[in-house]
Amino acid sequence: MPSTPLPLALANLLLRPAFGSRRTPDQVFDRLLADAGQAERDESFVDDFRFLLRCWAGAENLTPVGWASARAHVRGQLANRARIRRLIAEHPAIEREPIERPVFVVGLPRTATTLAHAVLSLSDEHRCPLLWELLTPDLDTSPRQRRRAIATGRRMVRGTNLFAPRFRDIHPMVAEGPEECTFALPHAQMPLSQALITQYPDWYYQRDFVPDYRHLKQVYQVLQYGRPRRRWVLKSPMHIQNLDALLTVFPDATLVWTHRDPVTVVASFCSLIEHGMAVSTRPVDLHGIGATWLDALSRSMARGLAARAALPRESLVDVPYSWLGADPATGVPKLYAAVGARWTDADAARLPGVVARPRGSRPHRYDLSRYGLTRADVETAFADYNALRAEVDRA
Repeated sequence: MPSTPLPLALANLLLRPAFGSRRTPDQVFDRLLADAGQAERDESFVDDFRFLLRCWAGAENLTPVGWASARAHVRGQLANRARIRRLIAEHPAIEREPIERPVFVVGLPRTATTLAHAVLSLSDEHRCPLLWELLTPDLDTSPRQRRRAIATGRRMVRGTNLFAPRFRDIHPMVAEGPEECTFALPHAQMPLSQALITQYPDWYYQRDFVPDYRHLKQVYQVLQYGRPRRRWVLKSPMHIQNLDALLTVFPDATLVWTHRDPVTVVASFCSLIEHGMAVSTRPVDLHGIGATWLDALSRSMARGLAARAALPRESLVDVPYSWLGADPATGVPKLYAAVGARWTDADAARLPGVVARPRGSRPHRYDLSRYGLTRADVETAFADYNALRAEVDRA
C-alpha cells in the first residue's frame, strides 16, 4: 500500500475533531441540506443522498479525511441540485435547450475513454464540459465568478495530487480540461472508489437511473443556455451500465464504445482505485478492491451488453484500443468520420499535444495478483465481452 504522504497525515490530525460526527450522519445531512437551500418537491433526490451519507458513515476503515470527503461530495451534489432547480425556475427556457446528437464515450475504465474524449474535444464544433463547470454548473457568469469557480476546481486537483501523488500518473486532471459526466451524475460509483461501503452497492444496482440522467441533461442545458450551441461530447466509463437510461433521456445520442483486454483493464483500474482510496481509507483492503471491482465492472459490462443488443447499429461506434493507443494519427480521423464530424488540418496539428504523456509523469505499472485476482478470474467474468471484442478486432 502507498505510504501516507505527510500532508495527508497532517490533514487527518486536523480533521480528527470533526470525525465523531460520522456517528450522527442524519444530523450532518440536515446541516448540509440547510446550507444547500430548500428542496420542496424534491424528496426522492434528498432521501437518496441521505441514505448514501448514512452508508458512507459506516464504511470500514474510513479516515477523518475520508469522512470530510464524503460530506464534501454530498454537499456539492445538494448545492448543484438546488442551483439548477433555482435557475430553471428563474429561466424556464433552460429546459427547452436542445441537446442534439450528443456523443457519449462509454466503455470499461482504462480503455482509452479519457483519450477518446480528449481527441474529440479538439474540434471547434464540439463542446466538452470542463472540470470546473461540472463541479459548479451555472449560467455564463461574470469574470469574477468564473475565476472563483475555476479556483475551486484547481484546489480540488491540487488536493488530489498532494494527498495521492501517484494518482496524476494514472489519471491526470486539469480544472480547465475536459472531464467526465461522473462529477455531475447524481449517483455513480465514485463513492465506492473512496471506501468499501457495504450497504450501497445492492441499492445502487437496483436503482432506476432515468431521473439521474434527466438531472444530467439539465446540467448541460444550464451550461448551454445563453452560449453558442455546439455538439456535446461527453464521457464516463460508468455510462456502460446505464445505456438504457441514457438513451431514454438522450435518444439521438451516438455511443463511442472503447475496447481493451479486460485483464489489463481490471489490473490497471484496481491500481487506480488503490491510490485514490488510500486518501480516504487506512488500511486499504487490496483483495477487497479486487473482489469489489471485478464484480462491479463485470456487472456493468453485462448490463451494457444487454442494452447493446437493442441498439440501432448507426448509433454505435466501436473503437479498438489500437485506434488511440497505437496509431492515433490514423485512428482519430477514422473516429471523427464514424461520428459524422469534420477532421481538419487544425485538429491534426493539435493532436500530438493531446495524446502525449503529461510532462513529468511516470509510467503506470500494475499487477493483477496484488488484488487477489488471476487472469482466469477476469476472463471467466468477461467471457461474453471477450467474444464481442474479438468481433470488433476482426472488423
